[in-house]
Amino acid sequence: MSILQIENLSKVYGKGETAVTALDNVSFSINKGEFVVIIGPSGSGKSTLLHLLGGVDQPTSGKVYIDGTDLYNLNETQLAIFRRRQIGLIYQFYNLIPILTVEENITLPLLLDEHKVDQKQFDEIVGKLGLNHRLGHLPNQLSGGQQQRVSIGRALISNPAIMLADEPTGNLDSKNSEEIMELLKMFNKTFNQTLIVITHDERIALQADRIISIEDGRIAKDEVIRS
Repeated sequence: MSILQIENLSKVYGKGETAVTALDNVSFSINKGEFVVIIGPSGSGKSTLLHLLGGVDQPTSGKVYIDGTDLYNLNETQLAIFRRRQIGLIYQFYNLIPILTVEENITLPLLLDEHKVDQKQFDEIVGKLGLNHRLGHLPNQLSGGQQQRVSIGRALISNPAIMLADEPTGNLDSKNSEEIMELLKMFNKTFNQTLIVITHDERIALQADRIISIEDGRIAKDEVIRS
């Protein structure tokens, strides 16, 4: 069953002679539970695509449906709520709140929605991330790998429709990179969590179920690696 549908998505920056087409009529769909890597060189349009899938930028034309919801048919308030509940975002530079503890950073999406934390789910996520003994720490008391684990926990806590990771290992050494990818793959399999990773790293791409290659704003290749 399709959890994400992209229809004729385009993004043009500027107008007239200075217009730059960052994304050009892109269409594809992703099924629930898939692990998909979107790969491409710098300037290929993959970052633009990430912003459109994450609801942080408006397309020039086209549609994005997440779990049946037309993302850009929502008003600003509705979109902010939908993003918080249905799109788990993991960034290269973690984007943690420096004055909040590990526990507070992970549960922040629920607290913003005034939802009660499911303690059993929280304990399971924290346990799998290996953060049990770090819950009272602030981000600046953690290593880079630990901070990225916190951002994964925050992305998962709302049971989002999709988890979107932007170069999740780009700021980590090789050991931590491997550990973070193993964790992401584990949550993909254990929770049937749909995972979309944006990267330029072919080693990461080869771990996915499917690779979508972007070049010059268009899909150059869409291939299933394993089913």
